[in-house]
Amino acid sequence: MTNLSHSLNSLQTGTWFKLICGASFQDLPTIRNLVLTYALASVDCIDVAADPAVVRITQAALRIAHQLQPQRPQPWLMVSLNDGIDPHFRKADFDPTQCPVDCPRPCEVICPTAAIALPNGINRDRCYGCGRCWPVCPQGLIQEHAHIYEPRTIIPQVLDLGIAAIEIHTQVGNFEGFKRVWQVLQPHCDRLQLLAISCPDHPELISYLRAIADLISPLPCELVWQTDGRPMSGDLGKGTTHAAVRLAQKVLAAELPGYVQLAGGTNAHTVTKLAEQGLLQHQNPERRAVAGAAYGSYARKLLMPIWQELEQRKTSHLEDQPDLLQRAIALAKNLVQPLKQHSQGVPGSTGLASQNSGLGALTDLPQQDARLKRQRAIVEHPS
Repeated sequence: MTNLSHSLNSLQTGTWFKLICGASFQDLPTIRNLVLTYALASVDCIDVAADPAVVRITQAALRIAHQLQPQRPQPWLMVSLNDGIDPHFRKADFDPTQCPVDCPRPCEVICPTAAIALPNGINRDRCYGCGRCWPVCPQGLIQEHAHIYEPRTIIPQVLDLGIAAIEIHTQVGNFEGFKRVWQVLQPHCDRLQLLAISCPDHPELISYLRAIADLISPLPCELVWQTDGRPMSGDLGKGTTHAAVRLAQKVLAAELPGYVQLAGGTNAHTVTKLAEQGLLQHQNPERRAVAGAAYGSYARKLLMPIWQELEQRKTSHLEDQPDLLQRAIALAKNLVQPLKQHSQGVPGSTGLASQNSGLGALTDLPQQDARLKRQRAIVEHPS
């Protein structure tokens, strides 16, 4: 079912688009619908938490996407691991009984996933550790709970589920932690299509990445350097993309082996900024350019109105609501297509012209009750 050459071709042509569901995001119904939507919008890779339940629900959603549009290539499935304390691998926590009754609840307002609802407290599955609630709590009640995966336990589990890629989140100064993960992963790399290394900026970043490149060379799979400009911030505003672009330029200039992909602050303005800086592949084929970009918080925020309306309709299955599904795909395509069309030499395209391409196959969903029941059975009882 998976068309491996499609994703690899996107890397090679600078049209790579990765959806980041969130390394700590474990809200299974939302992940299911998020994956279904972006798979039908032609993303190349879907990055999820290294949680077997999350991987299985993602695979089930990909099967539904394939049944709805068999001709559409399937994205690679990636899981994210950490080699130490990392902001992507944490949850917020507090005791809601300690909250004053007259608190204005700024934590509820600022949470991008509606994970906080008093008097119940935090929905841990929805929390992805963005950290925005901690400084706004008037009482200082919210704490951070970090999580570090044990590589000897989790790596065999996710590999046996048939994932195509693994991403290791690291930071300058944590080389020993990276080596600990690499020692477990290295014997299994021939089972992967891609290894990604994600790292935020630091004065010693390039020397650190060179040390990693030396350690993992040679690789039997593709290598991507994810430049984590301003982590988990793309939904905050236009300016967050500047850090992502600057860090990509820095890593590109180092001429490390492998591909360079943006993350951390990516949003609807990222492709325009890349084009302004001449960093898209078609602009200068003779020089190194970015292979693509990964979108997390912004990609998820785009679809929040769809999830809210789905909840109002008392259902969690997006494919049961053809009008919402088509609207969700249109929103997702409006984010996906500019990168692909810009990199193919169509500057200024917004992706709107192709939003509705390939949606015709979905319009008869209400008449396909038997088919929908089979799809639901796949999600609720994945093999």
